Order: sequence, then structure tokens, then C-alpha cells
Amino acid sequence: MRKFKVIDFLMLTIAGIVNSIGVTMFLAPVKLYDSGISGTSMLLSQITPEYLTLSIFLVALNVPLFLYGLKKQGLRFTVYAIYTVCIYSLSAWLITDILPIDVSIASPLAGKDLLLCALFGGLISGVGSGMAIRFGGAMDGIEVMAVIFAKKLNITVGTFVMIYNVILYVCCGIAIHSWILPLYSIVTYAAGIKTVDFIVEGLDRSKAAMIVTICPDEVSNALAEEFGSAPTKISATGGYSGSEKTIIYFVLNRFQISKMKDIVHEADSTAYITISEVADVFKSNM
Repeated sequence: MRKFKVIDFLMLTIAGIVNSIGVTMFLAPVKLYDSGISGTSMLLSQITPEYLTLSIFLVALNVPLFLYGLKKQGLRFTVYAIYTVCIYSLSAWLITDILPIDVSIASPLAGKDLLLCALFGGLISGVGSGMAIRFGGAMDGIEVMAVIFAKKLNITVGTFVMIYNVILYVCCGIAIHSWILPLYSIVTYAAGIKTVDFIVEGLDRSKAAMIVTICPDEVSNALAEEFGSAPTKISATGGYSGSEKTIIYFVLNRFQISKMKDIVHEADSTAYITISEVADVFKSNM
């Protein structure tokens, strides 16, 4: 029980509500489709009797997939994911059937503008999905299936999800005898997946500098004095020369890159620098 945190459940509650707003107030009114199981549930709710609502399909399709992935993903993830989907389903039901909001024929905010609905529906639902992932859960069971089966099929998790969504949108086009809405739904998918990346990996990514130098003490001291944080030194050997070198690993933000280059080359004019993105930085409180 120590693995479960109140703050996680609070944020997952917000994630489920946010996701339901994106789907029910932007996508569903104009019959655009979300990705994964959420999109599948939207399609099934349109082609089945009215009493089989979006909320019912969300729970009926997602929960078995999460339970199937229990051994692979662990108890904490499974509980968090099921909880998030239940909040998503409950919120969707409240918006469509209880609250005085008309989402039957058009978006309350974007009307019938398909592009606006696709973009904002994808962005808002992406925020919800990203929050769910960031706080240990998930919004869609297809991601669990991707983790379980992608390796067996010799493809990446992202490729598995993309293939599923392509098949889903083709089925949508066949079911409604039109390709306009499925094509706009691809815009939704693109906006959503980019938003998920931003939420999960951080809006302002840090940079990691790898500095190969023969003057490690001078470079390290100069960086520490300027930026107030000590870099990490890693012993290395030149592959061609066989000479002893040191790799200095240093995390900084994008505004500090130019200054860092000047400091390094002032201390060692022969230093070799590579810079890569860091999705997130976690510091211990110990």
C-alpha cells in the first residue's frame, strides 16, 4: 500500500476529467475519433444501440486489457490505470447525460469546425493521457497490449500503436462510408501524441553536454564556478591515440549552451563537445 499515493490519485482524477473534456466536447459531437481503445469505443458507441454508450465501452474494453497486463505491468500501474479509465468514463457520462451541456450535434466551444475540433480535441485529450502516464497510470489499454506484444512481433511499441490506429481509422471510414472524418481524426492523433510527449517528457527539456577534454580539472572548476553545479567526470581513453582523456557530463538549459562552449574552449581549446536533449531531470532529496 505504500506504493499508492494520494497525490497520484488526485492527479489521475484530473487526468481522467481533462481527457473526457477533450473527447466529449470536441471529438464526439462532430464524430471525430480518438486513438486506441478510446477511438474504438467511440466508433462502437455510434454503430450500436443507444444504451451502449461511450462510457460503457471505455470500461468494458479497457479494464480486461489492464487486468491482462497485470503480471507484466505490476499492481500499482494496473490499479492506477483502471482508476483513471473509470474517472474518464464517469466524467464522459456526466458531460453527455447529466450536465446541462449540449454535445449532441456540435462542440459547445468549436461548433462544427472539424479542424478546430480535431486540434483542440487532440491537445486536450493528450494533456489528460500525458498526465495519466506521468503519474503512473494510463488512459488506454492498447498501450499495455503494445508493451506485451510488440517485442514478440519484432516491432516497437510506437509502431504497434500506430498500426492499431491505422486499422481503426480504416474501419471507421468503412463503417461510416466516408473518409473525411477518419482523415481529420489523424490530425487529432498527431496533436494528441505530441502533447503526450510534452507532458510526459517535460515542456522545457534540459540539455546534456558530453565534453571530452585533456584538462578536466580546469574545465570542471570553470563550469562549477559559473553555473553553481558540479559536473561529473568519467575516465576515458582515446580510440585512435590511446591517450588518457576525461569525459565531463554536465546538464544545463538551452540558454546556457553558448556560455558553456566559451568556458570550455577557454579552458581547453581542443575539447570536443556533444549536446543532446534530456527528457527529464530528477534530483534526490537525500
